Amino acid sequence: MKGRAWITDKRVVCSLSLLACLLWGSAYPAIKTGYSLFSIGPDDTAGKFLFAGYRFFAAGLFLIGFCAATGRKAFDIGAGLFGRLALLGVGMTTLQYIFFYIGLSHTTGVKGAIMNGTTTFFSVIAAHFVFKAERLTARVVAGCVIGFLGVIFVNFSRDLLDLHFTFTGEGFLVIAALVLAVSSIYGKVISQGMDSVVMTAWQLSIGGVLLIVLGYAMGGSLTGFTPASTALLCYMALLSSAAFAIMATLLKHNPVSLFSIFQFTVPIFGAALSAMFLGEKLLEWKNLVALVCVCAGIFLVTYVREPKKKS
Repeated sequence: MKGRAWITDKRVVCSLSLLACLLWGSAYPAIKTGYSLFSIGPDDTAGKFLFAGYRFFAAGLFLIGFCAATGRKAFDIGAGLFGRLALLGVGMTTLQYIFFYIGLSHTTGVKGAIMNGTTTFFSVIAAHFVFKAERLTARVVAGCVIGFLGVIFVNFSRDLLDLHFTFTGEGFLVIAALVLAVSSIYGKVISQGMDSVVMTAWQLSIGGVLLIVLGYAMGGSLTGFTPASTALLCYMALLSSAAFAIMATLLKHNPVSLFSIFQFTVPIFGAALSAMFLGEKLLEWKNLVALVCVCAGIFLVTYVREPKKKS
């Protein structure tokens, strides 16, 4: 137990949780930058699928290598379990990122980061109907309402007289968040009987391969491989595998309540990094209000009060 004491230290949990959320948040400007480096236009749907497919297939391979290096049984998978992992890969990676990559190409990184925060709200609502221990409370409902108000608010124009919302832009991002939430519930069920890191490795690999096949079947191609674009693609694959590995390791040795609260930092990091690297406007008052609403909603939804210790 002493050898594992460091992973239960609250300072370590805090640092690693923030690192994982920072990595996930950095994906927003990275994807938008990748579109430019690989010359993927707004209407190049097949190119977006290939871009996503290469990223997640590589991320899955990185995680499979990590599993092998740490002694996990990455290849001890029967036909039945492989079928369930394939279904998870279709939902969590293929289907989700079809909507996510298309949606993000039709809106800004700042709005994308804020709107994708709805994943948390969809997750708790779905969990209410699946897991008896995860019921909706007044606090959770309030958090969902506040968060969704933020999502609605960010889509208004500056004078609040016009709602800027497109189905293939912001609409697809909301659908992506819903697909991820439902897939996460299914993933939680599967993970009860296997290593969560191995599960993640296979669903990323399978989902990535399907995106690649779909992209080529649609007549797409991914060109523009330069040192800069290749480095970006490798970074995006590594950020996915590293973030999932970090969170899976923390989950194994710590209670969920200890670090679930850090989820609210993902839209903060995503919006701030998009503003920093893409030159997008974050400091518009409606964006800040929307970001505060979404983060406050996620805080209310995910916060779990630790029980008082008996003296």
